[in-house]
Amino acid sequence: MASGEKSSREEHVIELGERQPGGSYVEAEPRPLPPPPPPSSLAALAQNPAASIAFYCGSSILMTCANKFIVNNKAFNLPFFMLSVQTSVCLFAVTTAKATGYISFRDFNAGEAKKWFPIALLLIGMIYTSAKALQYLSVPVYTIFKNLTIILIAYGEVLWFGGSVTSTALFSFGLMVVSSLIAAWADIQHALQSFGGDAMSGEASEAISTLNAGYLWMLFNCFCSASFVLGMRKRIKLTNFTDFDTMYYNNLLSLPILLICSLFLENWSAENLALNFPAGSRTYYAFALLFTGLSSMLISYASAWCVRVTSSTTYSMVGALNKLPIAISGLIFFNEVVTLGKVAAIFVGFVSGVVYAVAKVWQKERDQGIKSQGIGSILPSSMKQTTSASVQSMRDSMSSNA
Repeated sequence: MASGEKSSREEHVIELGERQPGGSYVEAEPRPLPPPPPPSSLAALAQNPAASIAFYCGSSILMTCANKFIVNNKAFNLPFFMLSVQTSVCLFAVTTAKATGYISFRDFNAGEAKKWFPIALLLIGMIYTSAKALQYLSVPVYTIFKNLTIILIAYGEVLWFGGSVTSTALFSFGLMVVSSLIAAWADIQHALQSFGGDAMSGEASEAISTLNAGYLWMLFNCFCSASFVLGMRKRIKLTNFTDFDTMYYNNLLSLPILLICSLFLENWSAENLALNFPAGSRTYYAFALLFTGLSSMLISYASAWCVRVTSSTTYSMVGALNKLPIAISGLIFFNEVVTLGKVAAIFVGFVSGVVYAVAKVWQKERDQGIKSQGIGSILPSSMKQTTSASVQSMRDSMSSNA
């Protein structure tokens, strides 16, 4: 008991310093605060920019290749079911993470859901056309054509958000168009040379028809993606949604529609299921379906992580330059034929990404220079918003691409 009282008294001792002859005390030097504990290895990793960039690149490659593995089966005709599985996995993951306290987002609100429902419809259009385009096109060609979405988003911002397009960005857009034309030409030439027939008859005609269907779906996907990104950007300003709020509502509102479309628009006969999931590889396809949902969740988290620990400009550069490893992974994992035209298209597409990234850096430096000179307040309103929101818009698009 005595030792307990002694320790209690010691906790309340006040150091008065040295006593002077007059009875006063000299103020004692304050005790130095103990050093903060070193951050854990997990916390340090969460703040590591290089780790976030590597994780983002790996996640985007996994997502693209996993989706291609599913739709690469020529008999596959259940895209709504595939998207339903992906959405279910992502929704289960975010709700579980919230229940365990790892993340937080707002609870369901009917009014907010009603406002967000048009965005969910645009999301369904984007992911459905993406799956259809990937079914008909190779991964490198799909990746190259996906760059055209950036052009539509940029000019959509000019029309609706007061954005601007610099001459360097415009040059990168021209390179993106050229790379797409080269990729289409290389695919058509390869189809003609492989089957050695007339483009209007035989197997060559069938191959070219398949490619044309892929290009058409890719065109739809570019417009759907741009509409989704621009619409969501405007809606986020009204609702102040965070990344996880966006993920939650996108997946929650999309899932019922995808399930209804799958049940009523797709063939669920035993014969068709056997074609889509062959008996010899049914387990692999089931695992791959779950894996695509996991990969969509990973890319959502990776996008938010990369922007948080780096910057939107860095994220823009990584997203633009990441097209090269995605295209190369498609050539490796799916044993696609490497032609000179395809390699040239990949190279031009990569250069367009480099030029676009440089254009974003220069534009940001220019905008910061205008602000530092204090002349932003006298500029017209159409010039005040010169910073394009393509970076943030593309991040939102990836975060929601479940």
